[in-house]
Amino acid sequence: MTLRRQIAAVIALVSCLVGTAVGVLVHRASVDQHTAQARKSALAALDTVLTGYDATGEPVAGWHAAVGDPALPAELRRLAERGRQGSLLGPGPRGPAMWAAAGANGQVLSVRMDYAEDARAIADLDRAVAIGATLSVLVTVLAGVLAADRISSRLRTAARTARTIAGGDLDARIGPLGRSRDEVADLAAAVDSMSAALRDRLAGEQRFTADVAHELRTPLTGLLTASELLPPGRPTELVRNRVRALRDLTEDLLEVSRLDAGAETPELAELPLGPLLARIVAAAGSGAELRADAAGTVTTDPRRLARVVDNLVANAQRHGRGPVLVSAEGTVVTVRDHGPGYPEEILRDGPRRFRTGARERGGGHGLGLTIAQGHAAALGAALRLANHPDGGAVAELRLPGPESTPPAG
Repeated sequence: MTLRRQIAAVIALVSCLVGTAVGVLVHRASVDQHTAQARKSALAALDTVLTGYDATGEPVAGWHAAVGDPALPAELRRLAERGRQGSLLGPGPRGPAMWAAAGANGQVLSVRMDYAEDARAIADLDRAVAIGATLSVLVTVLAGVLAADRISSRLRTAARTARTIAGGDLDARIGPLGRSRDEVADLAAAVDSMSAALRDRLAGEQRFTADVAHELRTPLTGLLTASELLPPGRPTELVRNRVRALRDLTEDLLEVSRLDAGAETPELAELPLGPLLARIVAAAGSGAELRADAAGTVTTDPRRLARVVDNLVANAQRHGRGPVLVSAEGTVVTVRDHGPGYPEEILRDGPRRFRTGARERGGGHGLGLTIAQGHAAALGAALRLANHPDGGAVAELRLPGPESTPPAG
């Protein structure tokens, strides 16, 4: 149940309870008032009848006075036979009546006053109260629904913007939600403040990464050149391998920084996917098996697509087990290995730089999938990571067709 419905349901329930309670109290007060008035009148009439009966031996005419009236309620009759006086609201010959009776000279003397008018007055009041309570409940519920709808609408706006921020758009803002300064407005201001802080922090980290990678590039290039001058041997080969690894890491960091900043614009062209994949796999020399007989035509940047496929294949070879299969069907490219599959953390949160996700996936700096994801986004393609039911990791790249126009940058 949505928040709007919950608020409306609570208001409706409370309104109904209040209306019912008020109706019961008004009904009870009305009944008590009419009953007390009728009882007072009946007892006063009984006193008059008793006075006349003591003087004349005959009941006074009026008030349906009678001696030994067979319609007198049995309870009141027994009370009068014991020489006591009382009154009782009970049935009469023509509807409800207020009876009063007392013992006189061994006889039971009674009077009866019709209660039908009082009963109709109570019923009319009950109907009026019921109608008023119903209208009040409807008005209250309507006002509550409108208020709940306003609150719900503002919260939906805040949630929609928060999801946009979570999707990576740190420039999104909720903004003012009306002129009132309430808890919802405070929440919106807090989310906007958090988004601004995240944007500034991320921008700072991106600048720092780019600066560090840029500063490292020059000395690493010189170090790599110097290592080529060392005499042949196992120590020299180890030094060269480590320097090359540092250079590759630096280049990856620079590439991630450019992707984060959106500084590169894809050069798009409509190309047949099968031959393009064949060239990419052959140039990589990775030994991956290619199946692209059912490939179609795509709109893509060959250089960026090569980076995506190369990184996916390298990730499969480094962290999975062979054979590594690259296949294409229509505009979808799939890279599958037969290893332990992607860790749950990567499937849940997506690729994270400098995190490989699980110890069994081996070493690496965790930038391969991040770079592949960045280039895929620049191409307007969707990269989905999953695990195959028969085992192994599966990366599915869904490229735009020839009629699609991927976003630039």
